[in-house]
This record gives sequence, structure tokens and C-alpha cells, in this order.
Amino acid sequence: MNKEEKIKVLQDIVKIKSVNGNELEVAEYIKKLLNEHGIKSELIEYSEGRSSLVAEIGEDNGKVLGFTGHMDVVDVGDEADWKYPPFEAHINDGKLYGRGSTDMKSGLTAMIISMIELKDEDVKLNGKIRLLATVGEEIGELGSEQLTEKGYADDLSALIIGEPAGTSIVYTHKGSINYRVKSTGKEAHSSAPAQGINAINYISEFINIVNKEMNKIAEKYNNEELGRTIHNVTVIRGGNQVNTIPSEAELQGNIRTIPEFDNDKAINLIAEIIKNLNEEKDCKLELTIDFNKIPVETYKDSEIINIIQDTWLENNKEKLSVIGISGTTDAAEFTKSKNKFDFAVFGPGEPMLAHKVDEYVEIDNYLDIIEAYKKIAKRYLS
Repeated sequence: MNKEEKIKVLQDIVKIKSVNGNELEVAEYIKKLLNEHGIKSELIEYSEGRSSLVAEIGEDNGKVLGFTGHMDVVDVGDEADWKYPPFEAHINDGKLYGRGSTDMKSGLTAMIISMIELKDEDVKLNGKIRLLATVGEEIGELGSEQLTEKGYADDLSALIIGEPAGTSIVYTHKGSINYRVKSTGKEAHSSAPAQGINAINYISEFINIVNKEMNKIAEKYNNEELGRTIHNVTVIRGGNQVNTIPSEAELQGNIRTIPEFDNDKAINLIAEIIKNLNEEKDCKLELTIDFNKIPVETYKDSEIINIIQDTWLENNKEKLSVIGISGTTDAAEFTKSKNKFDFAVFGPGEPMLAHKVDEYVEIDNYLDIIEAYKKIAKRYLS
């Protein structure tokens, strides 16, 4: 492909509105493109309008290098706040603007084009590259969970996640838990509160206790790379009108976990707080876990990370930093496979631009990563 074709493919994919869904349209575009270059692919349906895609090039003998990226994007917010419309893939001053341009359609597209070019150039690989394009990463890592359950990660030797990494390679990241607590009370007129049970008060008591206990955990446990546990109550809903005692209230919270105080321990702590409140104060609180992704870690000096580093140094003076991050990726699901493998998060774009208004990717960075993926694959599968 020439430069203009590579840019157009990215523009086409960014223009597809796959906000928390509609990944099938992206997958069908990719499938058609791959088919034009003699690469077979398979759609894995998740639900109506949502399908992941799996494709391979190379030989069955040897190692299996996974390339993965997600096809969904987050909501754009108020489109009036955008300088350029979020689904027009506008180019200005060497930057391609649009929702998903950085997170992470540029990384996914770079992987697709690198595979196409390796195939078109008839490069001999001692093993194969497997593309895993997923649905629903932003709202539960749904596609990676499904593909892992179906065994698509069981024979991986290494996995590259094409999330934006800037000038870094990510080798570890925190886990993430989303939870809800529902409080049930009894309605009454606000002039006679004793005749009701205020559901918001129960929620308030829970918040005070959980914040205090999670602060203790954050002080006690620390990971050298990832730092401390993070906990936040982020959503509160309750009540219908100002002069009525509320019979229902609900909160949502998020915990970013580290191996020293993992997901099971964090969930058990919250469950214990609720159990004690229900027993001691006759509260009616119910816990629901909506999202439970584990912290993950590989080796800083793994083969795949060293190959990425060596490839980078061919055209750059400074080494990439090898770091941990608080955000989660599809690695949290793929690493639950039957086989243990090395992974690295390495892709075009700056992480700080993800989910923001006027998200963009530097076109030169996108094009450079295409070439980097090709070299990394050839070396890993040499």
C-alpha cells in the first residue's frame, strides 16, 4: 500500500460510528479489506450488530504472535465542543482527528496493514500472526473475554496490544472493578421521616465506611511499578422529589487494584462492609459486581519487549520506557487463557488524548508504527 492508501483506510475506519457497539460494521470493512489481499478472516458474533474478527497469516509451525485491538470507541460527548466533527476523520497539520483515532483505531489499523503488507511481500514467517479485533473493550472487555473462552489465545507465544503508548512499552497494569450498591428504604412524607426509611442515609453510611477502609488499604499496600490501590465512588442516584423520604438509592464505584491487594480481596472487603451494615443497622444494601478485571504483569525484559525496543532504537536515539499503568486493557482477559505468554502494550498515539474532545493521532506516528509492527513480526517469527 502507498501512504495515501494507508491513511484512507484509517479514515474509513474512524468514520464508522462504533460508539459502545456497532463493531460489526468495522469488522465487515476489515474482512473485505483482508479478503482483497488474500487473507481469510472469521467473524465471531457477540450479539446483534457486534462481532469480533480473527485472521491469520503465516505457517502453522513455530510461534504464534498475537496482534489485538478493539473496534469500539467511547461516546463523543457534546459534538459542538469538537473543533472537527468526531466522525469525519479530518486531517490538519499532520494530524488525523476523530473519536477513536488514538484509542485505538490507529493501532488496530496499523496491525491490519502490517499483516497485509507482509502477505503481499510474501515474507516467510516461522510461525504465524493472529489478528484479534475485539468488541466491547471500553465497556467490559467483552470480545477478549469471549475469544479467550473460545480458545483463540490458548496457543499464543506473545501478544501485542495496539493501545496508544506514546514513547513507552506497557508491561503491567492495574486491575479494575466496577461495583454497584443498591439501598432499599421506605417512602414517607418529609414532614414525618419516622414513618419512612431513608435509603440515601444507608448509602451515605456505606460511603463513609468504604472510603475510610480503602484509604487504609492504599496506605498499607504499594506496588513498586503500579503504585497504590485507587478507589472512587463515581455515581450516586436516589430520591424522586424534595419533600419525600427516598425509598431507593444507588451508587456506583470503581477500584483500581494491584497484585498485593487483588480483586478478590477488594470485593470481599466491600461485601463485608455491607454485611456488617445490614446486620448492625438493619440496612438493606445489595452489592452487584459489574466489571471485574484482574491486574496483569509480564517480564520487563521479555523477548517481545526486547524486540520492540531494538526496533524502536533503529530510528530513535532514546529507548522506550517500560512502564506500568492504571488503566486496563484486553490483556486482562486474554491472559486468562490456558497458556501463559508474554505481552506488551505498544501502539501509535498519546494515551493522554484518549477519550478527550478533539482526539487525534499524528499521521507520521501511525505510519511509523506500521513499519515497526512489520519488523517486530519478522524478527519474532524469524
